[in-house]
Amino acid sequence: VQLQASGGGMVQTGGSLRLSCRVSGFALDGYAVGWFRQAPGKEREGVSCIVVSRGETNYAGAVKGRFTAAGDNAEDTVYLQMNNLTVDDTAIYYCAVGFDVTGCEYVDGGDLVPGYEYDYWGQGTQVTVSS
Repeated sequence: VQLQASGGGMVQTGGSLRLSCRVSGFALDGYAVGWFRQAPGKEREGVSCIVVSRGETNYAGAVKGRFTAAGDNAEDTVYLQMNNLTVDDTAIYYCAVGFDVTGCEYVDGGDLVPGYEYDYWGQGTQVTVSS
């Protein structure tokens, strides 16, 4: 199983980026792809999740309304459109999949599924937002 994240870069506050995550060796149908980020000196945090086959998505409060997850099962690729970026969005962004992660809500509580539930991770792509 391999996940290839790409699309990061450097933008100014208010700018946009679209991240991509191509998954190979893992059939996405019915499974969630999670997006996470880790800023320097901070813990990894969940950002978003998508189950492409059901059109199910979920977002962290900090990005809701600004980030949009989408996907193409035929291409085994998911995307994270990030708009109105702020300096607080600066981080390395990772995508992940897991054999037990078939939804985007953790125990029906509305929260994102935590990272330890995922089995495979991409290498990360750097997003830097300057003021």
